[in-house]
Amino acid sequence: MHIVSFDVPWPANYGGVIDVFYKIKALHAIGVKIILHTYEYGRGEAEELNTYCEKVYYYRRDLAKTHLFKNIPYIVSSRNSEQLINTLLRDKHPILLEGLHTSILLNDIRFHGRKMVVRMHNIEHDYYYHLASAETDLFKKYYYYNEAKKLKRFERVLNRASAVIAISRKDEKYFASKYRNVSFIPAFHPHTEVKSSTGQGSYVLYHGNLSVSENKNAIKFLLDEVFDDLKVPFVVAGLNPTPALKRLTADKPYVSLVANPDDEQMFKLINEAQLHLLITFQATGLKLKLLNTLYNGRFCLVNDKMLSGSTLDELCIVANDANAMKQQIKKLFKRSFSGREIQRRKTRLVQLYHNGHNVRRLIEILFDND
Repeated sequence: MHIVSFDVPWPANYGGVIDVFYKIKALHAIGVKIILHTYEYGRGEAEELNTYCEKVYYYRRDLAKTHLFKNIPYIVSSRNSEQLINTLLRDKHPILLEGLHTSILLNDIRFHGRKMVVRMHNIEHDYYYHLASAETDLFKKYYYYNEAKKLKRFERVLNRASAVIAISRKDEKYFASKYRNVSFIPAFHPHTEVKSSTGQGSYVLYHGNLSVSENKNAIKFLLDEVFDDLKVPFVVAGLNPTPALKRLTADKPYVSLVANPDDEQMFKLINEAQLHLLITFQATGLKLKLLNTLYNGRFCLVNDKMLSGSTLDELCIVANDANAMKQQIKKLFKRSFSGREIQRRKTRLVQLYHNGHNVRRLIEILFDND
C-alpha cells in the first residue's frame, strides 16, 4: 500500500506525525508492505523510516508565497507534486492520504476508480478558525481566517474518497453527516502499557508546546484565574517558552517553569506529578498529550473541550471554570492514586487505543472490495 504523508513522520514528536509514524509501525508489524511518500520542508530525510517501509520517497513542499493567492488552501496547494502522481500511477495499490493537506490527488481524473482513503486528523476549517481567534498578530490572524474559508470549501473533495477515517468520535459525527463510508479509528501512539505510579506526587503539571497560541492562552488563564491564590506547587513544562511566559511565571512563588525538557526529563515530570491540568479552548482533533498523560501520569483534570470526542471521559476529572478547577485541585492534591485507578485505565485504554486492534480495522477499510 501507499501512504502519502503531509510531513516527514520522524522524529515522531508532534501530534500529526505521531499518528502517522506509529500507524506505519503497526502496519509493518502485521506484514503490510508500505511505500511511503512524504513532503519534506525542514525535517530532513529519516533513516528510521527505512526500517518499516519498502521504499520512502521525499518530495519538496513548495512554500512559495504565490500559493497564498490561490483558491485552494495553502496547506494543500503547497503539497502538489507531479512526480508523486507519476509514482503512484505505476501500480494499483490502495492509497492512504494523511490529512486534507494531501487530498488534492482526489481531484485528479487519473485516479478515478482507485482505492483512496483519507485519514482526517482534524476538522481543518474549525482548527484554523480557532487558530485565528487565538492569534494576536494581525497578518497571521488574517491568514488563518482566509485559510479556514478555503479549507471549508475544499473539504468537499472528500466526496471522491473511497472512505474517510476520523480521529475522534466528535469528528466522526461531523464527517458522517456530510460524506459516505466514514469510520472512527483513534490515534496511533507509542504507548504499550500504563506506567502511572501509585501514591502521591508533590506538584500540579501543565505541559505542551509553550510557543503555541492555544497553550499560551491556557497557561495565562491558569496563572491569572486558578493559581492566583492557590498555594500549591505548579510546574509549567514544554518547548520554547516565550519571553512573556518566562516573565509571567518568574514572580509567582509557587510556580516554576521547565523549558525544553528532553524526553527522559519530560517522562519523569509527568510520572512524578500528583495532578495534570489539561485544558484547551479549542475542541479540535484528539489531544495526544491527554493519551500520553493517561498512560504515564496520575490524576487528570480536564475541561470538556480537551476530551472532544476521545471517549476518555471516565478516566478524567472534569472542571470547566476557574472555581471548579480550584476546588478539584485542593481535593485531588490530598488523594493517593491507587492501583485500582491504574487497572481502570488499563482496561479502558486497551479497549479503545490498542494499536494492534486498530490497525486491523484500518486494513479492513483499505483492502475491502468496494
